[in-house]
Amino acid sequence: MVVVQLAFQIGAYLVGLSLEVAIMVVLLRGQWKRYPFALIYLIGDFLTTVLEIEPSLGFATGTAAERQAFAKLYWLNERIMQVLLFLLVISLVYRATAHLRPRLILLLLMVAGTLLCAGLTLLLHFDPSLRPGKWMTPWTRDMNFFAAILDLGLWAALVGARQKDYRLLMISGALGIQFAGGAIGQALRQMSLSPLVATLTGDFISLANIGCLYIWWQAFRLPSTVPSAAGRPTPSPNPQG
Repeated sequence: MVVVQLAFQIGAYLVGLSLEVAIMVVLLRGQWKRYPFALIYLIGDFLTTVLEIEPSLGFATGTAAERQAFAKLYWLNERIMQVLLFLLVISLVYRATAHLRPRLILLLLMVAGTLLCAGLTLLLHFDPSLRPGKWMTPWTRDMNFFAAILDLGLWAALVGARQKDYRLLMISGALGIQFAGGAIGQALRQMSLSPLVATLTGDFISLANIGCLYIWWQAFRLPSTVPSAAGRPTPSPNPQG
């Protein structure tokens, strides 16, 4: 079982990091100007993942001190990535609502709602007497659930728009998969004390993240034109530039 899990971890790291590099390469060709927070998120995820590779691969055979050090690193990185994820989602919602006025009020409401949700759930779950994972797991579960709600609003706005932004639809749909996978995985982990369940939920979350990255890669590789309803090519709302 340990060998199988180690092989899965190595494979997930190789696939995930390769996809992130591929997406960043596409973005740096010009798309990053339209999606700067997507690039920032990918850079942050790439760096935090690289930092976790060595300690995570040796977690099963490591000492208690090494496991504790990895847990601290993991949950610190998780806080960083939660912030970057919400900045990304808020930026996408702001972009999708270009036709609404005043957008500044919408932006302020989203930021205030995010901070309020993060603060309330943190107060609900935080317990300094427990290990970080004991209270961070339900906190990240709740934050993923809230992010999924924001993403659902983004999806609804995109579907209801007259001019469909297919690239943004794919990006938001992929994020929905990641958020749902994260929320479900963390919920199952919280409900069970079994180390096997914790391992399997971690693998489930990894697969959801990889699925998101693959769809992103395909989305950002879309050509600069997309088919119109009449079958004629029309300019894409987000040409690759």
